[in-house]
Amino acid sequence: MSGRRFFLKAHSVVAALLVVGVAACSSPDTPAPAEETVSAPSAPASASPFWVDPDSSAARQVREWTAQGRTEDAKALRKIADRPVADWPAGDDPVPDVRRVTAEASKEGRTAVLVAYNIPHRDCGQHSAGGAPDGNAYRAWLDSFAQAIGNASATVVLEPDAVPHIVDGCTPPENHDERTQLLAQAVERLKRQPRTKVYIDAGNPAWIDDPGKLVDPLTRSGIARADGFSLNVSNFQRNDVVKAYGSQLSGLLGGTHYLVDTSRNGAGPLPGSRADAWCNPTGRALGTPPTDRTGDPLLDAYLWIKRPGDSDGECRGGPSAGTWWPDYALGLARRSR
Repeated sequence: MSGRRFFLKAHSVVAALLVVGVAACSSPDTPAPAEETVSAPSAPASASPFWVDPDSSAARQVREWTAQGRTEDAKALRKIADRPVADWPAGDDPVPDVRRVTAEASKEGRTAVLVAYNIPHRDCGQHSAGGAPDGNAYRAWLDSFAQAIGNASATVVLEPDAVPHIVDGCTPPENHDERTQLLAQAVERLKRQPRTKVYIDAGNPAWIDDPGKLVDPLTRSGIARADGFSLNVSNFQRNDVVKAYGSQLSGLLGGTHYLVDTSRNGAGPLPGSRADAWCNPTGRALGTPPTDRTGDPLLDAYLWIKRPGDSDGECRGGPSAGTWWPDYALGLARRSR
């Protein structure tokens, strides 16, 4: 997905090397030394109300490496495996994923974190292209997603990149009205579930540099009915930068609350103004562990929305977008503490 992209300007889709990811990915940068660590605020698992998946890709990798005798690697990877990470249900049929996650979370008295990511014309045809074929298909998909949540406690991050891609010009103008209507309908449908919170994605401060540009599309997308907006999904911006941006956008929206994805921002963004800085950058680290204890009344939670260790796309030696990449995950874990 492209919402983590840096320095994206309006109509950037025309330029082959811009951050939206049309550019071919370059050769890997020199990675940070293996012994380098980046401090990330710690929080015990008990401090988080969110559910930890015991069968996540990271958890399975820990078991595999333990069986192979790679005990140090397995220990490092537990920094991911033992933390709550969002689930991204399938685009064809979300029901099995949603039911499994919410049922298991409910058994433990925890909140499931889910990402609804199936909007038509998704990702402007780039690394995470796809989505529902049309508006009717999306409404049906979203309805089944909501029904599967039922009465469970759930936090849903709604359509990463969808609103920012309206602002940056990547999504064609003829699709703007349909997109905001679908998002508003999605918010309304999800909010029928009694214990579901919904946050519409709003990109990151290195992508849409003026938060005022997001106000109108977020308003038309139903932000007044939602619980807030999400920032930094799949990106690497530091907490202080994101919080300043979130506070500003919140003020423009009348005090709306927000979430921050801290899954990979422990070392901040890749230095410089690389056009592909969002895509599997080297030398990054895990950020603040998921918690709702933020110390900020507007910031509802730090979450790991992007699954640490899932590839951003076929760049810097990575597999296709969303594919588990254990070596990258291990690097994130080793460089954090």
